[in-house]
Amino acid sequence: MSAMIPDVVPLEVEEFLGWLAAERGRSANTLAAYRRDLTGYCAWLGEQATDVQRVVPADVDRFVDHRRAGGVAASSLARQMAAIRTFHRFMVSESHRVDDPTVDFEGVKVPAGIPKPLSEEEVESLIAAVVGDDPVSRRDRALLELLYATGARISELCGLSLGDIDLEAGMIRLYGKGSKERLVPVGSLAREAVHRWLTDGRDSLSPARWARRGDADAVFLNTRGGRLGRQAAYAIVVRHGERAGLTSHLSPHVLRHSCATHMLDHGADLRIVQEMLGHASISTTQVYTRVSQERLFDQYRSAHPRAAVGRGT
Repeated sequence: MSAMIPDVVPLEVEEFLGWLAAERGRSANTLAAYRRDLTGYCAWLGEQATDVQRVVPADVDRFVDHRRAGGVAASSLARQMAAIRTFHRFMVSESHRVDDPTVDFEGVKVPAGIPKPLSEEEVESLIAAVVGDDPVSRRDRALLELLYATGARISELCGLSLGDIDLEAGMIRLYGKGSKERLVPVGSLAREAVHRWLTDGRDSLSPARWARRGDADAVFLNTRGGRLGRQAAYAIVVRHGERAGLTSHLSPHVLRHSCATHMLDHGADLRIVQEMLGHASISTTQVYTRVSQERLFDQYRSAHPRAAVGRGT
């Protein structure tokens, strides 16, 4: 696809975008992504002397081949084709066309990515990188310990309220995707870190007057006295990761991966890990078994004296 794509689309596309906004309530960012994907698609059709009214299945296949030849990532192509297929279904439903040229398209296979967890030693280094005993350091240490201890999503911890924590019982209540509630155990080191933050740290960041409703109940606060946001929490993880020398793709989600992988490494049941992480499907959790198996094979190949010896004849 050419670098410069004219920001001009057929009226059918404009109607489709308007339908997404009015009938489906899509966000501005989603609408912008659909517009980019469909603008590129329409521009390519124009270069082939056709358009959205005349495009046929063979054209769709050639478009996919063109995008792949241009080196586009499978995930990006899958997203674009999802937009194109939705658009063509809309055209049929609105009687702009009698047929859908994408109806037999099999989709774009996106290779399943295997998470790259930290080693247990690297987790120790990350948490140890939080030096000092000031309120911000106590907050950061509690956040990192809780991320690793519970495998929670960063959005779940940022949304955590004081009433969701029972340190005496060693449990927290998390609200995951679709506001689904789950109870998750908290280990002793994380409990201690959270206790120190809540009893001698959080008050120092609490303002005299709360700016927004709900901030007063937030477990984690920013330095301005408001509820800690996802971007600020992400920055905390990255900052301490850099101090620990862990600069390769470190994010809050890596700690979630690490929690699940290490639990499986130490014999945890897959169903328990699924429930703890809040996965709707066991297949989502099973990716961590692949990680554990890869780690096992790597260690075997490096440690077994005959693992790298070629077979004799």
